Amino acid sequence: MALRPDEFYDHAREAADGELRLPLARMTGWEISPFEPEGLRVAPLRPPVLPEPERHGEDPANCDPCRARDEGIWFDERWRLARIKGVGVPLVLMLFSRDHYDMADLPDEMAAELGVLTTHIVRHVQTLPHVSRAHVYRIGDGAAHLHIWFFARPEGQAQLFGSWMPVWDDLLPEYPAEVADADAAAVADALITSYGGSRRTTDEQTHV
Repeated sequence: MALRPDEFYDHAREAADGELRLPLARMTGWEISPFEPEGLRVAPLRPPVLPEPERHGEDPANCDPCRARDEGIWFDERWRLARIKGVGVPLVLMLFSRDHYDMADLPDEMAAELGVLTTHIVRHVQTLPHVSRAHVYRIGDGAAHLHIWFFARPEGQAQLFGSWMPVWDDLLPEYPAEVADADAAAVADALITSYGGSRRTTDEQTHV
C-alpha cells in the first residue's frame, strides 16, 4: 500500500536539510540539463495540501477543452488535434478527446483508438524534415479533460534529448510560426491519409 500523504512527507524530510531543501536531482548533472548545478538549489519542501485543489474543468460546464471541441488542425468524431502556439521547439501538438473524458474514464474502444492514433501522430511528426523524435507526455494534474502532448525534437540538438525537453522548450525563443503551421498541416494531412478524419469538424465537412 502506498504511503499516506503525511508518511510520504516525513519520508522526504529525512533527506532534506534544515531549510527543508532536498539535494539537487541527479538529472541536473546530466549533459542534457539546461542548468549548471553550481548556484542551483531546490525549493523548500512543502507539506501536503489536502484535499487537493480541483483541476481545471472537473465540471464539464466549466471546461475550456469542451468549449473548444471544434477547434484544431484535425478531427474525427471522437478526437481532435490542435497546435500549441508560442513554443520553442519545432512543433507541439495536443490531442484531446472531443467529449469530456479523463484517461481513466475512457471507454475501452476509445482507449484502443488512443493507442493507434498516438502511433500515427508520432510517425507523422517524425517524418517532418529536421525533426528526429516525437516525445509523448500525459500528465493530467492541471486539467481534467484528457490531453496528450506531442513535442517534436529538432534534429541534431543533443541537449534536447530526453526528459528535459519541455524545460528547454520553455527557455528557447519562439519558433517561427509559419514553419510550425506548415508542419502541423503536413501532419494533419498525413493523418487523414493514414487514419481518417478531416481538417475540419463534422459540422463543416464530411469525414474522409
